[in-house]
Amino acid sequence: MRHFPAFLELNGRAAFVLGEGEAADIKAGLLARAGAAVHRAPRFDGTLPAGCAVAIGAGAPEGELRALSALCAARGVPVNIVDRTALCTFVMPAIVDRAPVTIGISTGGAAPVLARLVRARIEAVIPPALGRLAAMADRFKAATRAALPDTAARRRFLDATLTGPVADLALAGRPEADAAFAAALAAAEARPPGIVHLVGAGPGAADLLTLRALRLLGEADVIVHDRLVGEEVLDLARRDAERIYVGKRRAAHCVPQEGINDLLVRLAREGRRVVRLKGGDPFVFGRGGEEMEACLAAGIACEVVPGVTAALACAAATGIPLTHRDHARTVTFATGHTRDGRLDLDFEALARPGQTLAVYMGVTTLPALRDGLVARGLRPDTPAALVENGGTGRQRVLRDGLDALVARAPGWHAGGPVLILVGEVVRDRRALAGVAAMAGRAG
Repeated sequence: MRHFPAFLELNGRAAFVLGEGEAADIKAGLLARAGAAVHRAPRFDGTLPAGCAVAIGAGAPEGELRALSALCAARGVPVNIVDRTALCTFVMPAIVDRAPVTIGISTGGAAPVLARLVRARIEAVIPPALGRLAAMADRFKAATRAALPDTAARRRFLDATLTGPVADLALAGRPEADAAFAAALAAAEARPPGIVHLVGAGPGAADLLTLRALRLLGEADVIVHDRLVGEEVLDLARRDAERIYVGKRRAAHCVPQEGINDLLVRLAREGRRVVRLKGGDPFVFGRGGEEMEACLAAGIACEVVPGVTAALACAAATGIPLTHRDHARTVTFATGHTRDGRLDLDFEALARPGQTLAVYMGVTTLPALRDGLVARGLRPDTPAALVENGGTGRQRVLRDGLDALVARAPGWHAGGPVLILVGEVVRDRRALAGVAAMAGRAG
């Protein structure tokens, strides 16, 4: 974040605009709409109006613009010189005005046109009457605080009320909107039962989250997350949401699974909305089933929100199709974790031809995986790949025959989560295309 976003209170305060032309006219108009007492001058005489709270320059000689910038900097007055980022102490955003709701979009002066394009998109989805909704919430602010002193309960009530039927009445300008808000407030309980959302965070890229996951991150009172969830995703959460790290990695659990289960139940019993944020998908080797069972056994409502699991993310990011009509009609997910010290897998089924094998958390047990597959008839040189940090900007890929990967993996692995893909689909794409073409000609 290059600039700290803030909104100035200018009502009744002096604002100075230097210059002439369209840009200066627009800036003066915006300041006036914010309630400022605008002082306008075509040329700069080296002075500012008494009590000046902000200054803007546009359409004046370069030397005068620089002089204005220097004077404001010396006096601590915020100044913006249009199209002169180096002379500014603040930047003017593109504005979406739904008073009292104001949205500012800034590119830090790098691309004002892009900011205007973003504003146009926001304008298209924000109701013109949104200000009515904000004004209603303001009218009931004191009553809401008195009725719901618990912050989490108050937030849940407002989340529901400002997006439901009451909001529809307010946006439509219906006179009964206030009565509906008051009725909803009277019926609200100060500490309703909490809920746990098991949310898949995907491989780590924030733009691979589902829309539901994004919404829940913005509503959560507390986020319980593991080590595979990066800051890019966590930054999308509500700023005041509590974050609890329960990261686990092979043979090194920050919090044991039983402790995580108990934590989720305790937080929900406090009446909080809990998002259990898990890398990938909660139900694909994520132990989400155990967490759901613990919540339901304790009488806690639990919702599962799927995420992009590692196999899908790695396939998309590497161009390795998990299925292919000429090479793999099935795909099998397996875990490389051991049970009682051994890799407990059905190697007979996994070694069958015509399929793709996706193995999670198997880099340390790769030799045992190779031995089990080869013993059941899989060729040692079957194409395979290791994908580390798949689907993220840190992704690395190592391709070779399965036997060769066993030898190369220890020196290659950098410590990130690794997915193993085994099967003919891993072979070089050009080679696959050639094989398919030859099969077509032979037919």
